[in-house]
Amino acid sequence: MFKALATLALLASAGLAAAQAPGTRSYANPIDLDYRYNFEQLNEGISYRTGADPVFVRFGDAYYLFQTLADGYWRSPNLLDWQFVTPSRWPFESIVAPAVVADGDRLVIMQSAFEPRPLLQTRDPASGQLDFLTRLLPKLPRAQPIGTEMKGRPLSDVPPGPWDPDLFIDDDGQWYLYWGSSDRYPLYGIAMDRSAQGVAFRGVPTPLLALEPAQHGWERFGPDHRGARFPDGSPIGSFLEGAWMTKTGGRYYLQYGAPGSEYNAYANGVYVGEHPLGPFVYAPYNPVAYKPGGFMQGAGHGSTFQDAHGNWWNSGTAWIGANWTFERRIVLFPAAFAADGQMRVSTRFGDFPHWMPDGPVADPEALFTGWMLLSYRKPATASSTLDGFAADRATDEDPRSYWVAARNAPGETLTVDLGGERNVRAVQVNFADYRAGRYGDAPDIYTAFRLQHSRDGRHWLPLAEVGDGADRRDRPNAYLQLPASVRTRYIRYVHGHVGAAHLAISDLRVFGNADGAPPPAPTGVVARREADRRNARVHWQAVPGAVGYNVRWGLRADRLTLTYQVFADRGTDLELRALNVDQDYVFAVEAFDERGVSPLSAPIAVP
Repeated sequence: MFKALATLALLASAGLAAAQAPGTRSYANPIDLDYRYNFEQLNEGISYRTGADPVFVRFGDAYYLFQTLADGYWRSPNLLDWQFVTPSRWPFESIVAPAVVADGDRLVIMQSAFEPRPLLQTRDPASGQLDFLTRLLPKLPRAQPIGTEMKGRPLSDVPPGPWDPDLFIDDDGQWYLYWGSSDRYPLYGIAMDRSAQGVAFRGVPTPLLALEPAQHGWERFGPDHRGARFPDGSPIGSFLEGAWMTKTGGRYYLQYGAPGSEYNAYANGVYVGEHPLGPFVYAPYNPVAYKPGGFMQGAGHGSTFQDAHGNWWNSGTAWIGANWTFERRIVLFPAAFAADGQMRVSTRFGDFPHWMPDGPVADPEALFTGWMLLSYRKPATASSTLDGFAADRATDEDPRSYWVAARNAPGETLTVDLGGERNVRAVQVNFADYRAGRYGDAPDIYTAFRLQHSRDGRHWLPLAEVGDGADRRDRPNAYLQLPASVRTRYIRYVHGHVGAAHLAISDLRVFGNADGAPPPAPTGVVARREADRRNARVHWQAVPGAVGYNVRWGLRADRLTLTYQVFADRGTDLELRALNVDQDYVFAVEAFDERGVSPLSAPIAVP
């Protein structure tokens, strides 16, 4: 339970401001879930919480979230408050990258597999009661045996599967399966029919799309698409995975994740067609969901869905990688489809607070609250520190660095000095796993803490409290919207409980606004294509007092749909390596500080 402590006078002023916003409650990425501890590295002693490959499905009057290796799923009435559901049956090895589809009467669940496995179904997902739709799927036509797909077989062969599946039901009731996860093979699709035994495949798998990193810069593997190598020095290829089909406006949008879940460049792209099995055409505005900068980096392999108001959303996987390569979190971004068919996902300020809309919203960017980051690189002090894990690591906007207390004991504190009085609207406490020693769920894995604030650093007042009720749960990324703006300078975390062996916090993020006008638009913006047309260099003049910049680009000046966030202390020059070779672009830059966001610079067309 989250208990906000504020005065009634401030509550009244907050209600007036909220009435002018598209919603009354907000969220911030990563999604505030009780992420589960992974068991895969138990024998290596590597402990971490994780969440990846999300599937959001609306069913009845609720939303359901399925993900990799959770031993269950979550239910929410509003996309904000999530309750874990323990299922009546689940594979012993758990489920990786599941496919989930609603057929009107039930949810159908398919796990990733290299050989035939069951299909699960439920007509009452809130209860957790799952039954078999079929005890065993038929073998994929033409699929090769496990372990043979890398032994020199031609690409015309179909690898074992389906891994990373997606189930789609067309308007005429026809079922389709899409799948694929490989640095070598394409994504596939096949029609499915219901049978007395459950389901049957119709025909043979159809190759639908493959990566072309030589043409599409964003499909190159590695940090900022700069490549990476195996320990033996051989290059790591790009991975194609995470199929997801969306139909809207008479078009079929086959989405995919690339170039790999590691690093900051994981993104979602899309091919568009007029038939569920293609042919599909590469969208020139790709990638559609891309977030290489900021606190939560990465947006690939997720799902696209509509909420109860008809608004579109795109979910994805953000990368942490502090303990293990595949330590990750779930992110959720507003999306839209233009009248001409262009798919758009807004990751601008994608890990700052956004409104959860109470009704239809035409522009996804309208959901940004305007609450700015107040804690970046601000001084931090702690009651104790273990080894070199200093308190200032909790304000660096890096989930791979963290403060660790010398003792995991109630009363330990972490204090951030905002540098002056600010109007604070929300706080996000992001815990880290430092030698956590946990590999599964347990009753003592929950989060409890208090937040305090002070205007002078001596006299402290309560701000919020977590974990004080019967609904206590683990909250490794606890986001707390205050019921009203609080004028203050210091924010203090007071420890209660975490289920890990150590108290570790990667970032204590504070949001709100400083007094004054937003910064002016950046000037001196220059954008040039490099000899490798997959890359462009963007440079601009520094804006005094800026906390950071958003480099924005797209196909038209009024459709700058892609954003790379850069903090001001990292310079005013950026090499973008995510461009399509045969596409012209328009670039612009905006500055932001604690007061707000500048106007965009004059757009620059770059052929």
